[in-house]
Amino acid sequence: MADAPRGPIRRFFGAIWNTVNFTRRLVFNLIFVIVLVAVVKALFAERAVIESRTALVLDPAGAVVEQFSSDPAQRALAGLAGNQEAEVQLRDLLDAIDAAAKDSRIERMVFVPDQITALGLASARELGAAFDRFKASGKEIVAVSAGMEQNVYLLAAHANRILLDPEGAVLLEGFANYRSYYKGALDKLGVQAHLIRVGTYKSAGEPYVLDHASDAAKEADAYWMGGIWQEYLDEVGSLRKIDPAGLADDIAHYDSRIAAQDGDLAKLALEQKLVDELATRAQARAQLRALGAAEGGDSFRQIDFRRYLGSTLAQRLPRGGDAVAVVVAQGEIVPGERQPGMIGGTSTANIIRGAREDASVKAIVLRVNSPGGDVFASEQVRRELALAREAGKPVVVSMGDVAASGGYWISLASDEIWAEPNTITGSIGIFGLFMTIPDALGKLGINTDGVGTTPLAGAFDIRRPLSAQMEAVLSSVIGRGYQQFIGNVAKARGKTPEQVDQIAQGRVWSGAQAKERGLVDKLGGLTDAIASAAARAKLGENFQVRYVEPPMSPWQRIAMAIGGSDAAVGIARWSGFSLPPGTLNRGEMRELSALADILRGKRYAMFAHCLCEPH
Repeated sequence: MADAPRGPIRRFFGAIWNTVNFTRRLVFNLIFVIVLVAVVKALFAERAVIESRTALVLDPAGAVVEQFSSDPAQRALAGLAGNQEAEVQLRDLLDAIDAAAKDSRIERMVFVPDQITALGLASARELGAAFDRFKASGKEIVAVSAGMEQNVYLLAAHANRILLDPEGAVLLEGFANYRSYYKGALDKLGVQAHLIRVGTYKSAGEPYVLDHASDAAKEADAYWMGGIWQEYLDEVGSLRKIDPAGLADDIAHYDSRIAAQDGDLAKLALEQKLVDELATRAQARAQLRALGAAEGGDSFRQIDFRRYLGSTLAQRLPRGGDAVAVVVAQGEIVPGERQPGMIGGTSTANIIRGAREDASVKAIVLRVNSPGGDVFASEQVRRELALAREAGKPVVVSMGDVAASGGYWISLASDEIWAEPNTITGSIGIFGLFMTIPDALGKLGINTDGVGTTPLAGAFDIRRPLSAQMEAVLSSVIGRGYQQFIGNVAKARGKTPEQVDQIAQGRVWSGAQAKERGLVDKLGGLTDAIASAAARAKLGENFQVRYVEPPMSPWQRIAMAIGGSDAAVGIARWSGFSLPPGTLNRGEMRELSALADILRGKRYAMFAHCLCEPH
């Protein structure tokens, strides 16, 4: 029996469907061809040709971090869209600087810091040491800026010359640690925060139970911030050959000093000898053109540090043999599996285990940049490092901008701890936080009542007040956690628990202050820690430095290959393709998010967190 002929309406919609289906297949085939061409070009593209007398332009954009917190594919696609990355890895900057110092084609370095959005003090010091190595090779560094805040200026001060825009400024203001206190808002909502802590100076939980900073918190903060501020003044004074006391006096009397310059901040910076010359960007280019090899127009021969890293990748890739593995522990410490940019108790422990089981890895360097977090997750990481030591592999810790509380906890299973003088560390203490809302419900006319089979049944129900019995239970648990913490410190640092307790109590120290108290062994950066680990493993001069991170998926590798292709970038720009730039979760929102993350799925949690980053 033959099919009945289709009516005009059916034929009309059928034609539309065929058109849509054809278009869909055409678009997907075009995308496949573009991806294929981009990958092939990326694989076979020639490296950038670097001529003699080239200047390396170091112009990082975004926050300087130990490890990217975004997915590799996302970064690659953002690069295709022409969006600036929100982050740049410290290790990439160090690699570019150190490679350029040995490259006879690189004549000088031009440092342009204007797009740096965040730079920690210890990271600035680490980069400053690389600047000094570059200068020691006989090459100069010229810093060109439209204006700098104090952390960025600490790095720029390592340059041979600093050129500041006539409308710019160098703002040195000192360090502060101001926080928001939520007790008033919680009281209005009828929310009761129950804080159980061990350590007189363990102030991380205070915002939930006080409406102001405690005297102990102010005393401790003033001490460690005063220490890193003096370190800052001394370093700038030494680099710029100015009196640190005079610089401090200038900052204390900025109002009158600025008035004397008729409000001109650039002239004040020049008068203070913080910069060498006031120059517009065009004037700076003219100077650099006269110093080096000229290019077309008013420019000079140069290569961006990102292209330079790509051109020198083959020389920097590990070639097998004995290696020092670097494991990055950056961000809040939270339970479970986490992406790079956070420390997952399970995922970070697995990375360390992989380094321990790798026969080519002879030593491990743990690079810590963390204010702490969950106690059990911290212990997971510490245990895995202890197993690496038991397996005969030296473990050396390198502390970055901050390695406090849980960040210090994970550092304990090591043969040696390195910190920068301005690293924030210590905060050896624990607190527990539990919220109840019976008063909030009462304001809505809601009451909670019932029975339980034991006095503890339903004790964690946030609708009910926290009972004295349960508070005593939590106090015992928190107290045990603190004793475990100081016990671990005592064992690792060759002290008695009583000696540790005197310098613990949740108090924060600068790296230099921590060394004086025996909490760290040596002052120095990541490069020093790697050299020390290699020496402990008796590797000599020939060894590889290998960052151990989760492997990329096939899709991520393809995306990274496409992102590095000039053809793909051109196609993306021609098509108008765009992606929103990435954002960073920082400050108090990040801290609150981390606390909520640790509490997820739990009735209560113990925290080893300092909430102590200055600004």
